[in-house]
Amino acid sequence: MHSLKWLYPGLKIKRFILLAALGLFFLVSGVTIALGLTLLTSAEQSLLWLAYYILRIGISPVATGVFLAGLGFVLLLLGIDRLVRSVLHVLWPRQKSPWEVFYRRRLLEGGPRIVAIGGGTGLGVLLRGLKNYTRNLTAIVTVADDGGSSGRLRAELGIPPPGDIRNCLVALADTESLMEELFNYRFQKGEGLAGHSLGNLLLAAMTDIAGDFDRAISELERVLAVGGRVVPSTLTPVVLGAEREDGTIVWGESRIPCPGQRIKRVFLHPPDCKPHEKALEAIARAEAVIIGPGSLYTSVLPNLLVPGIAEALRKAKAPVFYISNVMTQPGETEGYTVADHVRAIEEHCGPGLIDCVIAHSGPVSWAARRRYGERGARPVKVDAAAVTRMGVELRKAWLVDETLVVRHHPDRLAQVIMEELYKRRVWKPRDKFRFFVQKRMGKDRFPASFGA
Repeated sequence: MHSLKWLYPGLKIKRFILLAALGLFFLVSGVTIALGLTLLTSAEQSLLWLAYYILRIGISPVATGVFLAGLGFVLLLLGIDRLVRSVLHVLWPRQKSPWEVFYRRRLLEGGPRIVAIGGGTGLGVLLRGLKNYTRNLTAIVTVADDGGSSGRLRAELGIPPPGDIRNCLVALADTESLMEELFNYRFQKGEGLAGHSLGNLLLAAMTDIAGDFDRAISELERVLAVGGRVVPSTLTPVVLGAEREDGTIVWGESRIPCPGQRIKRVFLHPPDCKPHEKALEAIARAEAVIIGPGSLYTSVLPNLLVPGIAEALRKAKAPVFYISNVMTQPGETEGYTVADHVRAIEEHCGPGLIDCVIAHSGPVSWAARRRYGERGARPVKVDAAAVTRMGVELRKAWLVDETLVVRHHPDRLAQVIMEELYKRRVWKPRDKFRFFVQKRMGKDRFPASFGA
């Protein structure tokens, strides 16, 4: 009986249902008149009388039937259009084009299954670009953070650090910009509140309400209308450790970067932590897996060191891409080239994990070089020959965005990834149609020759 509630007064739905029903009646009756069939004799005779005597159309029954069918078709489409607009206006009151929202979501539901592995701001940048091409995204996020708001909540409440999870949820969200600002808002004062992000506090509160960190993430995904999934690489409380080249051992993700001291290796404690089943399932079903961008030793490798993750990547049929950072990071990758980044991953996880490296090719502005140089950071050198000798394909492209800081441009990075993905699989007609529509909707930025 719940369906009858749609007929309640004031909903502005009954009028459009009646309009669509009238259009359907005219359409069916017009077709039967044009074909000389008989379904409802009295109705057809009434419509013929209306056409002959009221509208003064002195033409044959066939032409009259065609006219009535055309009129009915227009009324039917108009009624359905206004009905859908009326409903979507309530669901998305601030959207100017509900049809675009509806169609775009349905379009992206058929996009490729992509898994992104990392953490920090780099993973969020990647997800912002990819969500314009598919809603089948899974972000596998590190939970080794122990600094800032995340570290405090982790220590005080015994929950996984929510910071990187929050960044990915916001990046994938299909919400108003105000909601994004709200989740990223950081308290500047207040005893116990200063330094905390509101999104982190909401995740912590939802974990307490739902009784489970996994369920808390799922509930916030629903609230933010997230176009994908965010999955911790492990639910085991882990601590990231590092051995420096001088032999000293450092514990804690926030304590590892130290300018002037190179890292020899990183490791997790406990070493037998269990991978999240959803992460393994997503990798097994993926059509593409992307590692990075992000801090090599504190955002990328902590995910790959979880037992079972690297093995799942090797077994996966999907190509594995590594997004090299644009700039080196003091205390982690000082003086590193693109090949050095790949070599560090292979030393920790074994060879043959990465199929293709995507790296920025081109200059970084003098102002940015000077600003970053003061902190010991330099542009990552693309040593193509060394990467090739490692048996890894290299794709170079202009990827930098210097709007605020030097990082990857979300749209350009996503475009290159999609190009590389579709080089590796057979184009289907629906894929070409999907990306043609995305281009027409202003969300696709492929070059004109792409897919030709």
